[in-house]
Amino acid sequence: MTVAPPPGCVLSADGSYGARLAREGDSLFPERWTLDGPEPYAVPLRTGRSEEPGAEVQPLGDGRVLVRRPAGGRHAFSLLYPTGPGTGEVPLGAVVCPDGDTRLRLLPPAPCGRRAYAVTVGPRSTALWLVAGGASGPERVAEIPGRCSGGAWLDRTGRMLCLDRETDGRTKAVVVDLERGGEVSPLLEITEESDDRVLLADPDSGLLLIRSDAPSPGRGRLGWGVLGSTLPVRFPACLRLPDCAVTPFAVQPGQVLTPEGCAVALRVDGPLGSWVGVWRPAQRRLHHLPAPEGWLTGTGLWTADGVLRLPCATP
Repeated sequence: MTVAPPPGCVLSADGSYGARLAREGDSLFPERWTLDGPEPYAVPLRTGRSEEPGAEVQPLGDGRVLVRRPAGGRHAFSLLYPTGPGTGEVPLGAVVCPDGDTRLRLLPPAPCGRRAYAVTVGPRSTALWLVAGGASGPERVAEIPGRCSGGAWLDRTGRMLCLDRETDGRTKAVVVDLERGGEVSPLLEITEESDDRVLLADPDSGLLLIRSDAPSPGRGRLGWGVLGSTLPVRFPACLRLPDCAVTPFAVQPGQVLTPEGCAVALRVDGPLGSWVGVWRPAQRRLHHLPAPEGWLTGTGLWTADGVLRLPCATP
């Protein structure tokens, strides 16, 4: 029997912690990685139960790990933390999806490190939930017309959230202002007929990694732009690889006012497997690097000094 691998690792916004579902035999359990010390180490967070394959984990900035446990249309949330030889657990409550057509998923870690958000995507609207860090249990903080996907933070405080919203058969990136009651405003529209999505955003430089079919209708291409700039989005030829899918997963922080110099890490999936690509907007070349053994594919973090950290797990 072939056992599917557990999901990859999720890193906290500052890279201090990671969390994943680890496997032991047929059981899954949350595992926290501490990454900001001289030697990275992992701590199992066993709770006496095996997590379901659909569970999600996400580390907070203080080292606690949020776990989402789906059961039908109900999604229960808890915070886990190590307590000597055992695991402490703080139940946070649950979000109930109203019908089988509504899906819930966690958003990328908030940059503040204190809160965690999720969206429930229904047939005609998307609800934004604060599932950790609120006053008491999950709180619905916004209702957004349309079906939303993606998710990228545009600032360091966790106020401005970018989502890709589908309405009338087209997908456009919008900004949700969490301090103005979830007020929605447009962010990216290359043409009226194009599907324009934001894949990654760097709050320091304003660099945006986007995918749009504006240059080639019906076929999404990877491009880049700058938040607030009037310059057009550019679609480098070096990011077009025949028979390969190219997906950005990390942007170098700290490059204030110099988005062209930001290093971008990309996951490249081709017929022979997956590897790492490194590219800067100022360059016209994509550098290909072999993936390290045990890489939790598609996960990584740049330091401000330009070091790319890739979480790996081997026996």
